[in-house]
Amino acid sequence: MEGQSPPEQRMADAPLPPTLALPFQPPLEPMLAAIGKEIPTGDGWMYEPKWDGFRCLVYYDGSEVYLQSRDSRPLGRYFPEMEAAFRDLPGPMVLDGELVIITEQGLDFGLLQHRLHPAESRVRKLAEAMPAAFAAFDLLAEGDTDLRGEPLEARQQRLRDLLPEGLPPVFRTPWTQDSALAQDWFERFEGAGFDGVIAKRLDEAYQPGVRSMVKIKHVRTADCVIGGYRWAKNLEGEAVGSLLLGLYDEAGVLHHVGHTSSFKAPEKRELVGRLAPYVTQDDSRGFGGGRTPGTPSRWTSGAETSWVRLDPVLVCEVAFDHLQGDRFRHGTTFRRWRPDKPPEDCTYSQLDTAVPAELRDLLDGRSSG
Repeated sequence: MEGQSPPEQRMADAPLPPTLALPFQPPLEPMLAAIGKEIPTGDGWMYEPKWDGFRCLVYYDGSEVYLQSRDSRPLGRYFPEMEAAFRDLPGPMVLDGELVIITEQGLDFGLLQHRLHPAESRVRKLAEAMPAAFAAFDLLAEGDTDLRGEPLEARQQRLRDLLPEGLPPVFRTPWTQDSALAQDWFERFEGAGFDGVIAKRLDEAYQPGVRSMVKIKHVRTADCVIGGYRWAKNLEGEAVGSLLLGLYDEAGVLHHVGHTSSFKAPEKRELVGRLAPYVTQDDSRGFGGGRTPGTPSRWTSGAETSWVRLDPVLVCEVAFDHLQGDRFRHGTTFRRWRPDKPPEDCTYSQLDTAVPAELRDLLDGRSSG
């Protein structure tokens, strides 16, 4: 992540939510999703694309707008163009959805992260240069009616009536009851930045904080060179905290792309001896020529960035769910060692499995759900 400090630190001193003329007041914990291995089928399910953005609850009482993040913090100051956009909608209402930034290549989570900046002038400049959009997928209140106790099917109908075609940059997320179409979305639109598919029960009420939805995310594997490691917290010299992963570019330069720390405590201690023969002080080895784990980042200000350099000899297979640019967005899951894999074969080319798709292809069909 990039930025001068973690967003939760910069948002901590924000003012309390205003009192709004709505059936209930912010903050509200959003309804959540549990991870599923495959798209559920059968009667009573509906499916939506899983947007790669910031979860956001929008409270609009016809006058005031309040944007709430997933962790109940205010988002409005970082998205002034969206506050203005919601005032053009028919209110009062409370929406659940996702803030996203859409580019010609699809959704860009990195650009969205840049918006969490402490300087108002910087935020407004970014808002003009690359404005955000909002994908609404649930309606929790309309007028003076609290809809949280209504089944999803009824809430969806009211959302379609409220936003029949959307008012850009606010639109309804596409949805379907056809599991085959949901599988098609899952496979074709990963390249546009979608994170997978969300499945919901049509007969369910809105359940704040409950993981009653199902999210099916993309999971792929990659063979990576281990270019270094970090010690486990407070256990330097005793246990490895994470392995630092690298991939070679077309010029043969090794770049840091992420980490894996999915080891049990005894395994982390065993790794110390396993990795010891490969420790090197030679700056030209491993990440010496490319991006390193210690490269300054606005998001890692004040964070622990020290690491131990290794000869780029060991290879492992990891599972990952999402790429952000040319790096793994989240920590990866260690699968196995690959002693049979030459390190130089661990290149970016193995990640070229998701063909970018035009986001408008999906959005153009949003009113057919």
